[in-house]
Amino acid sequence: MIRSTQVRRLPGFGLTSGLTLFYVTLMILMPIAALLLKASSISMVELTETLRTPRVQASLRLTIGASLLAAAINTVFGFIAAWTLVRYRFLGRRLIDSLVDLPFAMPTAVSGIALMAIYAPTGLVGKHLIPFGIKTAISPLGVLIALIFIGFPFAVRTLQPAIEELDLEAEQASASLGASRLQTFLRVTLPSLIPAALTGFTLALARALGEYGSVIFIAGNLPMRTEIASLLIVSRLDENDVVGACAIAVVMLSATFGLLLLIQTIGWWIQRKTGRNT
Repeated sequence: MIRSTQVRRLPGFGLTSGLTLFYVTLMILMPIAALLLKASSISMVELTETLRTPRVQASLRLTIGASLLAAAINTVFGFIAAWTLVRYRFLGRRLIDSLVDLPFAMPTAVSGIALMAIYAPTGLVGKHLIPFGIKTAISPLGVLIALIFIGFPFAVRTLQPAIEELDLEAEQASASLGASRLQTFLRVTLPSLIPAALTGFTLALARALGEYGSVIFIAGNLPMRTEIASLLIVSRLDENDVVGACAIAVVMLSATFGLLLLIQTIGWWIQRKTGRNT
């Protein structure tokens, strides 16, 4: 009789799982729990009064709206960049591939200064846009530009492996059956990349919602116009308004969790419909 043996996929599972749980609890769950505990001391009246402030509402609209738009733009152009880097061989491809990671490596303050040098009214690009009435720095457009800059690598690096793993035989079979390039792309290639695109969108969105350093330089931080939620939280803490800071932080946490949950739900629905992993 052949004796069946259990194969251990991960040696020392008890130890590694314990360390994982300890680290996640220490670095993620405890800070969030501390924020919620601090926020629980805020009455509903105080929370409502804080959120009804026009300045707070303006900062939340700008932060969430610009983050969603930046993530969508990064997903589209990140796909184009990833497709080009994977499917084509050309001079300077490796250099461009390396440049994609620059926003990862640059400190956010350096990123903000670099963006100001380009998009300020006297900058390399900004000075040519001013005659057309386009103000990039110290405007909501500047906030959007900064969020696109810091989120672009997330979309590219998420989509690249997915494009590399595409089944080329399926594309060739589609072409041999008479499908055009556009039909092959829309019906064979694109559905396989939707889960990766959703993941890239999620990562870019999460980074944009929490961005601070690169935005404050180019935004100008004008209340009611270019002030993001993260800066408003810092301002409230500087004013010793802990209640107001916690209220805004809780709203941002709730909005972030809600958006990420919605995206994951969409990904789960696509997985059920297509049978592909998200």
